[in-house]
Amino acid sequence: MRVLVACEFSGRVREAFASRGNYAVSCDLLETELPESQNSKHYLGDVRDILSDDWDLIIAHPPCTYLAQSGVQWLKKVPGRWEQMIDAVEFFNLFLSHPCERICIENPIMHSHARQRLLIKDYTQKIQPYFFGHPERKQTCLWLKNLPRLKVTNNVEEQVLFMHKADKDKVHWEPPGPERQKNRSRTYLGVAEAMAAQWG
Repeated sequence: MRVLVACEFSGRVREAFASRGNYAVSCDLLETELPESQNSKHYLGDVRDILSDDWDLIIAHPPCTYLAQSGVQWLKKVPGRWEQMIDAVEFFNLFLSHPCERICIENPIMHSHARQRLLIKDYTQKIQPYFFGHPERKQTCLWLKNLPRLKVTNNVEEQVLFMHKADKDKVHWEPPGPERQKNRSRTYLGVAEAMAAQWG
């Protein structure tokens, strides 16, 4: 399969698919953290440059800064934030409207101002890292087109129940700094492996 992993700098999803014999391309405005392999490539630039290529599967991680429920408070407080939100929704809609036969788009819970502007408002599935072996909480929504829902591979929810809040909600407690956005946006390895094993 030819797989495009849009808006991914970590290379985790790309390499999970490539390791199973698929040709996988990640694309981001940032350099990749994992080197390219025999079956993979990283395109440094705007995903719109290659979005119209012939893909069998697209997995997209559009930026959530202006879409997530956690940031809705800033819409009226920060000048220009509303316009940035509308631009982010239009970018998200590029993937929702793409003719590729199989598509997955992931994002956190969205605020209502963004969701009402989506071409497809309702997500297909919600997942947690602890479904896939990571004892952490980070609720993520998946919009799926012609793909089955991800099956749980290693549920460690019981372990999470007894953890300190700062440990199980690590991603939400990430301190301010230059690496904060990157640390909060990497796909968990267990999720990447589940995607490649079940959709590859």
